[in-house]
Amino acid sequence: MKPKNLKKKIQRLEKRLQEVPKKLAKLKQRLQAAEAAKAAKAKKKAAAKSLKAGGAKKTGAAKKPKKKLNLSPERRAQLAAAMKARWAAKRAADENAIGASGDNQHAAPPGPPPPPQNRPDGV
Repeated sequence: MKPKNLKKKIQRLEKRLQEVPKKLAKLKQRLQAAEAAKAAKAKKKAAAKSLKAGGAKKTGAAKKPKKKLNLSPERRAQLAAAMKARWAAKRAADENAIGASGDNQHAAPPGPPPPPQNRPDGV
């Protein structure tokens, strides 16, 4: 083979060898980008799923409609009386709690507010 042809072949081979690392780097970049996109998509999907699940609980959109109870008039009156008694007891307990907190014989009398602290560092 002539030296001129050999030189050309060597030049072509060197050029090809220089391009291979570039191609490899380019393919690695594509792979990373694809993996990142897949991860972002999965994260977005999970967030949407949790938002949907959380939103349904908060808004009550997924609740079943209340079922009307088939009660006899006697049982309905009995339940109404029980609930009224419960509410009355709750109101009485709340009033007692307010009355107890309002009865502050042993508390210190309210004084003037403390003056603001002036510190040398200016804070």
